[in-house]
Amino acid sequence: MSTQSSIPPLWTAEQLRLALDAAGVSLWSWNVDTDGFAMDDRAFDLWGLPPCASVKFEDLSSRIHPADRDRVRAAFAATRAIHGPYEIDFRILDGGLVRWISARGQGDDKDIVARVMSGIFLDVTGRKQAEEGHELLAGEMSHRVKNLLTIAASLTAITSRSTNTTVDMARELTQRLTALGRAHDLVRPLPGTEGKAALLGDLIAILLKPYDDMGAFSGRIRVSVPRMGVGEAAATTLALVVHELATNSLKYGALSVSTGTLDVSATDRDQNLALVWTERGGPPVSPPAGPGGWYGSRLLDRAIRQQLDGSVDRFWDEAGVVVNLTMSKALLVR
Repeated sequence: MSTQSSIPPLWTAEQLRLALDAAGVSLWSWNVDTDGFAMDDRAFDLWGLPPCASVKFEDLSSRIHPADRDRVRAAFAATRAIHGPYEIDFRILDGGLVRWISARGQGDDKDIVARVMSGIFLDVTGRKQAEEGHELLAGEMSHRVKNLLTIAASLTAITSRSTNTTVDMARELTQRLTALGRAHDLVRPLPGTEGKAALLGDLIAILLKPYDDMGAFSGRIRVSVPRMGVGEAAATTLALVVHELATNSLKYGALSVSTGTLDVSATDRDQNLALVWTERGGPPVSPPAGPGGWYGSRLLDRAIRQQLDGSVDRFWDEAGVVVNLTMSKALLVR
């Protein structure tokens, strides 16, 4: 006696419905002769259409993103020549929202019944957004790496012209690259609308901290600047500027003696930020001469003018050097 009829079906209709609902799967069928689509309620909701017995491809086409419409039409027409399963991803417009849909089925008329092919729709918007985010991140990382390599190459070339020995070149190049690294360590989102990177005061303090580690000063640096965010590009530029000013001060200025002091202050002037670097109590100073001094001046001028649309003015007197830096606030938050 056969027991085949006593074996319960693997899925009841209700279990199948619950499984499809849990997976977010929408069902569709396509009559290859009439071009008519039949869909379940979930599919109509997904497309933003009122339920009806049948819709034409053109009815669905009006919801497909214009950039994808011809591709989707051609892809569906080609499915009958595809051997095995296929998947078509495309965008639809639902009011002001853009959704990604994945249409999946079997090609080559496999398992076709009464000239009707069947398949499913899946809302894959979340997956596509994640993919786009990863592509954006990869592109941004590639852009950052290229920029850093360009900066490193430029610094290498210029440092080679501003030093006399390989030891001096290695030391100065390492210091400049380290300053860039410290600036990039600060890149992070800031609360509100202050930009993305670091607060100006934090950036200057961290860039000057290594000189404290070298025992150059102890509590002799004062920083007083407005609370404002500095963007990544500007942080890189400021890292070079602060490093050059501090290095010159350590060699020739206020930070080269125990009695010297350094004040870094800034004033908000509508469209610009005016930053003043003031050294006092150091040895008598005079305008720098020689390749090193020439490079320092050229670096500051180029960085401030080209990257921050600003200017640099220097004043040397017996009390110490004063450097006035003017920078565009709009470019500081880049």
